[in-house]
Amino acid sequence: RRENHLLGRTKLSMSESKIIPMSEVQKHNSKKDCWVVIHGKVYDMTEFAPEHPGGSHIIYTFSGKDGTRIFDTIHTPDIFDKYTDVAPCVGTLDPKDVKETVVEEKKEGEKPPLDYLLNAFEFEQVAKSCLSAPAYAYISSGSDDEVTLRENHSAFGRIWLKPRVMVNVRDINMETTILGYKSAFPVMIAPTALAKLAHPDGEKCYCQGAGNQGIIQVVPTLGSLTVEEITAVRKPGQIHFMQLYVNTDRKKTEKLIRRAEKCGCKALFVTVDAPQMGRREKDMRMKYVPQATNQEDDGQVGNRGGGTANYLSSFIDPSLAWSDIPSLKETTNMDIVIKGIQCAEDAVLAFKHGAKGIVVSNHGGRQLDFSRSAIETLPEVMEALKKVGAENKMEVFIDGGIRRGTDIFKAIALGAKGVLVGRPVIYGAAGYGTAGVTKVLQLLKDEFRTAMMLCGTTRVDEIDSSMVSIKSLHHHYVASPNPDMMNYGYEPFAKL
Repeated sequence: RRENHLLGRTKLSMSESKIIPMSEVQKHNSKKDCWVVIHGKVYDMTEFAPEHPGGSHIIYTFSGKDGTRIFDTIHTPDIFDKYTDVAPCVGTLDPKDVKETVVEEKKEGEKPPLDYLLNAFEFEQVAKSCLSAPAYAYISSGSDDEVTLRENHSAFGRIWLKPRVMVNVRDINMETTILGYKSAFPVMIAPTALAKLAHPDGEKCYCQGAGNQGIIQVVPTLGSLTVEEITAVRKPGQIHFMQLYVNTDRKKTEKLIRRAEKCGCKALFVTVDAPQMGRREKDMRMKYVPQATNQEDDGQVGNRGGGTANYLSSFIDPSLAWSDIPSLKETTNMDIVIKGIQCAEDAVLAFKHGAKGIVVSNHGGRQLDFSRSAIETLPEVMEALKKVGAENKMEVFIDGGIRRGTDIFKAIALGAKGVLVGRPVIYGAAGYGTAGVTKVLQLLKDEFRTAMMLCGTTRVDEIDSSMVSIKSLHHHYVASPNPDMMNYGYEPFAKL
């Protein structure tokens, strides 16, 4: 295989000297003969397109065209150098046909100074001015009417705190352990896809921000950067976990697991709530790209059915079942965490199948609308695990809607070992790169510290259910604090 790679590189170097006019590229615009221009090089994608991890549709959309702009929102420019057998280069585009991509610079003063931002909500306002419309639609969208998307945070507003007084809180220790690994406070960076949509440095921003704050980053399967590229910028001793979408081709799944192990990832977060991607209408509308004429016979004409989400998720195995967990455990020595639990029954099944942890999650409100929030589901999950003796044998995490340090406190009080934060980190990176990620996490940490002090706790393990009131949690009709900043940032319809 090494000889084939060397031969491939030789052919690549020789072929690059061939000048190809755009008129010739345009002739290769079918599934059986598919050329795409990337950064002035012409690649034959015919054999690779059906195996593309993000699905073949996006490649076929740019068959016979220049796909540089969409390519750059997802991949690093040197990906063809790193993976020489992806697609052969057949030549260089005629310089007369190369169109430079003009990047519109933001006006000075459009973004406030980083120190001006005081909470996670404000980062979304900045991000909206920095992101393209399709990027913001993909990141911010939820499924259908986005009821669950909004409920994820609103549910925290139905939990009330019970402050305690006359307690010595001079020394506060927010440190905890997650799956046995130290964390400066009980937060992880969630595995969100396509970080380059937010910032050119992609997931490196998240990795460096996590390192600056002493917490764990969960690396996504669908990252803009590879697990190797992300972990290469971590600090000494920094911990990473790996998120996994199980591929229909299990050999590819195993290959990714081996790469994660080689990079030192300590746990495998298996996402199980996405056998079918939810209908994220904002993303579907904004990301719609008409199919080329030569694709009109495949039944997909005018199909807005996925937007970015479905373009990227076509490889996910919808047949994944509990019976697959033993084989996953045999494949790796990493701890298995099941991500996407939404009821007590499945939490118990995860324990019985040997999971070291679970993430109670509705996928950020992006899957089934009118799913309950993770924070509402958490108490019943903990009660069910207690009944089967699993309360202290399997760690429980939650994600979705966490915007304040008090949200973290409430989750810990109801039994969570920690929380995962996604969109606030993305918005931090969109506006300010690594510095923005670091600042978002610092704000959450400061707010969490304040909540601990005013509730009379000095260590994370002192936080318990006696410190919160959840009488209104399950009563969706009960009035809750109006989340003005969240509502101001919410955009119900994307512009056509």
